[in-house]
Amino acid sequence: MLKPGAAERAATADYARTFGATCAPGHYSDFLNQHLKLSSLGIGTFPGAATDAVDAAYADTIARALASGINVIDTAAHYRYGRSMRAVGEGLRRAFAAGVSREQVYVVAKGGFLRFDDGPPDDLEAWFETRVARKGLGTREDLSGVHCLAPGYIAAQIDELREATGLETLDAFLIDQPEVHIPRLGKEELNRRLQTVFAVCEQAVRQHKIRSYGIATFDALRVETDHALFQSLPSLLGLAERAAALLQRGEPVRHHFRVIQLPFNQAMNEGFTRFSQATGQGNVASTLQAAYQLRLFVIGSHGLAKGVLAAQCADAVRGAMPDFANDAQRALQFNRSTPGLGVSLAGISSAAHLDDLLAVAARPPLAREDYLGLYRRTGDAQ
Repeated sequence: MLKPGAAERAATADYARTFGATCAPGHYSDFLNQHLKLSSLGIGTFPGAATDAVDAAYADTIARALASGINVIDTAAHYRYGRSMRAVGEGLRRAFAAGVSREQVYVVAKGGFLRFDDGPPDDLEAWFETRVARKGLGTREDLSGVHCLAPGYIAAQIDELREATGLETLDAFLIDQPEVHIPRLGKEELNRRLQTVFAVCEQAVRQHKIRSYGIATFDALRVETDHALFQSLPSLLGLAERAAALLQRGEPVRHHFRVIQLPFNQAMNEGFTRFSQATGQGNVASTLQAAYQLRLFVIGSHGLAKGVLAAQCADAVRGAMPDFANDAQRALQFNRSTPGLGVSLAGISSAAHLDDLLAVAARPPLAREDYLGLYRRTGDAQ
């Protein structure tokens, strides 16, 4: 039986007071007008081998993190061949048994990439025909590489993620890297298909399978406006509004596109520094600024750049945080201090790395002026 409920305002506020008692002021941010208290650091579940040992490590990490003031967990249907979403489910079950309530936790789940339970197939065409096409979930025309943007496949992945995590309602479901279809389809056709998929997500909201939706990107929200893979936030919101209108005939149109995710760290800071988004309010802004104006919640991925920044910090960042124990902590502090970034994720499956994350949560984020000063120092050094 799936666990009912979703993150709620009063419950997350209570979580911050109790399980987050050791976390510093400023550790929790508000999710839009719902005022959910979400931790500035979250647990990602992408890295690691597809082994029982890593599964167990993730479950342990998630259960301990949820008991220690970290209430945002991120996963995807294809991570570690589907094992990560199941490890998240086990970690959640342990946390719930230990007294954390469903309404205190925010779970983000992503779909779109094909999930190969037994590893990459030798014959992708045959695999797709058997696992997707014959089940009526999509056609070869919906596939770009190993990403499937078929409405039926996306709907099926939402259900698979709910089953694996044990949750009746996912707090957010994100279409993972839809921009990979642009080279084959072109942006106009991709957007047409995205609108159809957004309608699937709107229906899932109505069915209480998800609370909100959005997209997770790698390139689309970091590149220049003239780049082929660029995506406009107002354009995406327009697609969501039209998708919602298809289901809300005669009702006021209210879409549920609320969340975006993009890489953010010292080396991939374009979401803060590159002014590429026209907000429709008479100005051009960075992705983080535009998201704030357009009432979108931003989650940063690749917080440690696949571990590189855990051992190699920018000189300005290291110099500004001499009292932090190591570069991993400095990298996490840099990310979570970024104005406009609601949650910064780090893929963590070991006790030692979780210790670093919790050590950062116990300290307040950098003051805005100190954070902005890091960019000035970096520029001066170049």
